[in-house]
Amino acid sequence: MKVVRGDGHRAHFPDGEISGGKLVRPFECPERVEYIEAALDQAGLTDDVEPTAVPDSLLRQVHDTDYVDFLHDAWNDWTAAGYSGDMIPTCFPARRMVQRVPNDIDGRLGYYAFAAETSITDGTWAAAHEAASIAHTAQKLVSGGDAAAFALCRPPGHHASRDFFGGYCFLNNAAVAAQGFRNDGADRVAVLDVDFHHGNGTQDIFWERNDVFFASLHGDPRSEFPHFLGFADETGAGDGAGATLNHPMEPGTGFEEWSAALGDALARIERHGVDALVVSLGVDTYLADPISSFKLDSPDFSTMGRMIGEAGMPTVYCMEGGYAVEEIGVNTVNVLTGHLDA
Repeated sequence: MKVVRGDGHRAHFPDGEISGGKLVRPFECPERVEYIEAALDQAGLTDDVEPTAVPDSLLRQVHDTDYVDFLHDAWNDWTAAGYSGDMIPTCFPARRMVQRVPNDIDGRLGYYAFAAETSITDGTWAAAHEAASIAHTAQKLVSGGDAAAFALCRPPGHHASRDFFGGYCFLNNAAVAAQGFRNDGADRVAVLDVDFHHGNGTQDIFWERNDVFFASLHGDPRSEFPHFLGFADETGAGDGAGATLNHPMEPGTGFEEWSAALGDALARIERHGVDALVVSLGVDTYLADPISSFKLDSPDFSTMGRMIGEAGMPTVYCMEGGYAVEEIGVNTVNVLTGHLDA
């Protein structure tokens, strides 16, 4: 299995994030990739491919043009206004407020954000653009005939919507890969999100589309981030009615229940008749992940990969969550080798 990776992610590393009322070292940090790379090397998964830049037109197929322009220009606009620290949103357009883009950069920051834990720095655009390029390159490999490829994306992407960022995500890497498959001739594509947190951004992007089926297995939003999307009764709208599947699960969920949900999602994806699969691969379902509450153990990730591999679909894995514990590398590699074993 080819691995697409780069070093540009290191440019994005905010000074801190707000957690529990304190400014703490970000959970989403460069060590995440370092742990994964070490495990890939140890497992012999070293067939590396350099990313090719994602076309701007593809980004604007999955994200609103004004939002892409905002991300591209945000740091320059921030520093031009006299600010020097990380861009942390502090004001949001809530219920019954006018949904109009402010001129002021501080206002625009809040308009295009949905969570205050996610900062923009001077290197954020370059890192996010490279992550999307990594996903795009992996998709091109699979469209070109590879059975599967792994996109080692950082920052992650599945919380990034058509027009807002948050949850450590800026550009939606999985959506870029899914749309790339469609552009290359796939009639129908599925995005399977196995991250602990609901892929609210991906759901939003494809909510009214039948050509991309979205399935997510995640912590119940009544108790877990992102709180306001990911309930079981959310099934799509318009042309996309029935093309969204959510499996929210309670804190403490173990692999028996989780794997049953995965089996159901894979069956639904098969019935939808898809030509390619994008997996939003979060391994923060691990029992020792610092910001999650499921109880999957490392061997379970091998079974997960085998179940996905047995579905027999051309597959791109896009890295999402799983935080800075060493097992993030072991668990990621277990998924990939489980897929290869299938």
